[in-house]
Amino acid sequence: MSPIEFRRELHRHPELSFAEYRTAEFIEAALAAEGIACRRVADTGVLATLEGRGNLKRAIVLRADIDALPIAEATGLEYASENEGVMHACGHDMHAAVLFGALQRLARERDFEGTIFGLFQPGEECTPGGASKVLAEEPFKGYDVVAVIGNHTDSTLEVGQIGVCEGPFMASNDELRFYVRGRGGHGAMRDKIDDTVAAAANIVTRVNCLNDIDLVLSIGKVQADGATNIIPDTVYMEGTMRTFDQRLRESIWAEVEAVAADVDRHFGTTTEVVIGHGYPSVINDGVLADAVRSLAAERYEAVELSRRYTAEDFGFYTVKYPSVFYRLGVGAAAGRSHTSTFAPNEDAIEVGVDFMATLAVRL
Repeated sequence: MSPIEFRRELHRHPELSFAEYRTAEFIEAALAAEGIACRRVADTGVLATLEGRGNLKRAIVLRADIDALPIAEATGLEYASENEGVMHACGHDMHAAVLFGALQRLARERDFEGTIFGLFQPGEECTPGGASKVLAEEPFKGYDVVAVIGNHTDSTLEVGQIGVCEGPFMASNDELRFYVRGRGGHGAMRDKIDDTVAAAANIVTRVNCLNDIDLVLSIGKVQADGATNIIPDTVYMEGTMRTFDQRLRESIWAEVEAVAADVDRHFGTTTEVVIGHGYPSVINDGVLADAVRSLAAERYEAVELSRRYTAEDFGFYTVKYPSVFYRLGVGAAAGRSHTSTFAPNEDAIEVGVDFMATLAVRL
């Protein structure tokens, strides 16, 4: 099976986070046909193992995510999604195809030292993230993991361009939820109510004032089920928080709690703050980023990227092991990811396979 055929089969049958059962079975069968040993990890993930020569405890992990999104496809492709309302709109089918192709090549050549793991990871698109579930099982215990390598499609780069950013690359992400409670009632009877709407508005304003060059806080959902003259008992809000620094991240958790408490003192409300701790920041190891940069410049075209406030559960690997996460150009014609018409150029798969396999061997 070619990597393109592999990709198209995944694209036809996308599955949502932690429901990738058919996907995992297909990956297992494809690996078995290549004589590559594998086992399940994190329930719907697949972990392949290739042993080379020399010290087999020295290991590299090649990682791809495999889950899809709840989006109805509108590409018109002959291999479009057959699962209504579900689509590989973020390129995870491309990531998996690149990994499969790299393992295919490495298995046939067996020209490397140590052990190479191929991790087809479930559940990247939702908290707590499949990476955390994989690591909780300690699948690499007893190995000296010298690198975890991952890549992501990027339609701002053309096919043949490889983008990398050394150090902090992608932000951590936390989900903020506020339940602002008080005595609701008639809006004209101010002395007999606690203005939950005004309190919520104050929280939004003050939280937004915390934004700076290293921190993003945004409230995207506000529900106040009142009326023109009625203040509700409860206002509910949701938002996101992103940063690149773990110490700043933890300090802002406390600051958000303090803002809510101070607003409560002024308005007589009681606010419950729920912070859903999401993915840590993706921090690219300097030596590994330089290896990506050098190889890209040698074989393709290297592009220096800036850090971005989008998030990826690959960050869990960067906390535990030396890691690098680079971007694979799929062409501007692909359109925007997370949309119903996202259609990456499949020529990028060959580039991705060659780059990942070569990088693994060199490392």
